[in-house]
Amino acid sequence: MNNIVKYDPFEEIRALQKQFFGDDTFPLSAKRSQIPTTDVYTEDDKQLTVEAHLPNFSHDNVDIQLDKGALIIRAERHEQEKDKSKRYVIRESSSSFYRRILLPDHADKSDIKAVMHEGVLKVTVPFKELPQPKRIAITSGSKKK
Repeated sequence: MNNIVKYDPFEEIRALQKQFFGDDTFPLSAKRSQIPTTDVYTEDDKQLTVEAHLPNFSHDNVDIQLDKGALIIRAERHEQEKDKSKRYVIRESSSSFYRRILLPDHADKSDIKAVMHEGVLKVTVPFKELPQPKRIAITSGSKKK
């Protein structure tokens, strides 16, 4: 028989975690907590789009501002639960989100739109049409002395 045990470099960490916390809830709670993602991209060089994935926020929890050429998105949610049958009287939790995105100079800051649908905030910032470069005609000249 072959008694080879596969080495797990994280086993000692899990053993210490069980010793301190009593079980494996620490990594599970970290996995369960969702860190909101933000996608920032341009579409056909006509607009900048910011998509913030805010799964547990409603549009009432979100605030969007324009400050010194930057788009600022804030979301904050507070929950409070009162249960006298348990050992605690009030249980509170809060979640927050903050992103500051510097807008390009040619962004049309007067026409920014925001829509929230199924936990995804989509902010569109159109670009102003940039002036086309001016062509300079070249003429042939003769040397005069």
